[in-house]
Amino acid sequence: MSINQRIKGGSAADLFPTRVLGRPEVRDLPAAPDNTARLIGPGIVAAGVGLSSGEFILYPYIASQVGMAFVWAALLGVMTQFFLNMEIERYTLATGETVLTGFSRFWRHWGLVFALMTCFANLWPGWATSSATMLSYIVGGEPRWIAIAMLIVIGLILTLAPVVYVILERLQMVKVAAVGLLIVISAFFVITAEDWAALPQVVTGATIPSQLGFALLLGALAFAGAGGGQNLCQSNWIRDKGFGMGSYVPKIKSLLTGATEAAPSTGFVFEPTPENMTRWNRWWRFANWEQLLTFVLITFVTITFTSLLAYATVYGQEGLGNSVAFVQREGQVLSERVGGWFGALFWFIGAFSLFGAATGIVDYTARLAADVLRTSYLRQANESRLYFGIVWALVAIGVVVLLVGLTQPLVLLVISACTGGLMMFMYSLLLLVLNRRVLVPEIRPAAFRVAALVWAFLLFGGLSILTIIQQIPKLWGAG
Repeated sequence: MSINQRIKGGSAADLFPTRVLGRPEVRDLPAAPDNTARLIGPGIVAAGVGLSSGEFILYPYIASQVGMAFVWAALLGVMTQFFLNMEIERYTLATGETVLTGFSRFWRHWGLVFALMTCFANLWPGWATSSATMLSYIVGGEPRWIAIAMLIVIGLILTLAPVVYVILERLQMVKVAAVGLLIVISAFFVITAEDWAALPQVVTGATIPSQLGFALLLGALAFAGAGGGQNLCQSNWIRDKGFGMGSYVPKIKSLLTGATEAAPSTGFVFEPTPENMTRWNRWWRFANWEQLLTFVLITFVTITFTSLLAYATVYGQEGLGNSVAFVQREGQVLSERVGGWFGALFWFIGAFSLFGAATGIVDYTARLAADVLRTSYLRQANESRLYFGIVWALVAIGVVVLLVGLTQPLVLLVISACTGGLMMFMYSLLLLVLNRRVLVPEIRPAAFRVAALVWAFLLFGGLSILTIIQQIPKLWGAG
């Protein structure tokens, strides 16, 4: 029976594959609240978690080498991710299911594949270590022990919060505000008229600095704002915020509060009646503007200004490295030009930013894994208990890595750098298939959004292949 025949002869739920999971329950789409401003948050969380090494190290480092001529890639990367995020949100708005559950409807292990790739990419506690290193520039001490303390604090934050999403959202809002403060102060005290004159290079001098290597370019494009598993977690975050059909699904809550568990598995679907379609159009409009005015705007403005700050302070200096040591040198120059207070403020906001990113990374890694395990493998399990178990497993692994003094080996570094791009290459195509096949025609992606997914598939696929080809000789040489 064709899709159109099934729609005419049955319900919207008939479009969903049932070999692995059952059909979703048919319900009406909840109406969006009159004051949608209170629903703003998931885009800020996405921007906040994404504002990490790429914004404080990678793009500023590139600006220190080639000026502002590669910042255009940040806009390209973040806009590509905007369309990916919106297709991820489309499925969850319409069903209350995460996209990993949707993928698992086609093949049971798709969700597990992406969860494992996300865990692999985030297993080494690089963000916490970088945050601790930046904090040590201010207070001294051994970064390893500071990082261990940070990991334990992250575990406690995510465990003790009555509703995990709420504390994560508040933390990221404070982080975004702190970065905004840094930008404002820098605009007055550091960036000169001559530096501002370099800003048009973003458009007029746009270039591809191939001398920096495809691995660096892939990382810059894939992680401009988010990337990899973080994009997939948009499903979980908007569901916990109560977007669309996600309002029917309980949130992840602390086990210590005795609250009810989050219950994923199969979701809900609505029939395309006139009333439901009116509600859908309002939800879809709001979700798009929420992402544009938070995730896209905050990310691009931040990358532009942190790059401009690096250009204003360390452009042309030799011996700079694409590591946290780059931020140390930048802070030293700021201390010399403005005063020790500003260098310390720069390092503190950087450390706080990376700490916020580390918290979000542990959260979304655990969310994805818990959702997949509960949905496809452990259907009688408590998702909240799975989530907190994975959180503390990630914390424990990070602590062990730091205690034994392991550094990230070259092979793991290269593979981890490519993992995000490879994931996006894979799920761009899966999103296209999912939203075109199981959703009713009235809410399927339009032609220009299909083209955006095809573009993401080709972009990340091509860059991943080029990166792997370039890195193979280096890996052989390291062996």
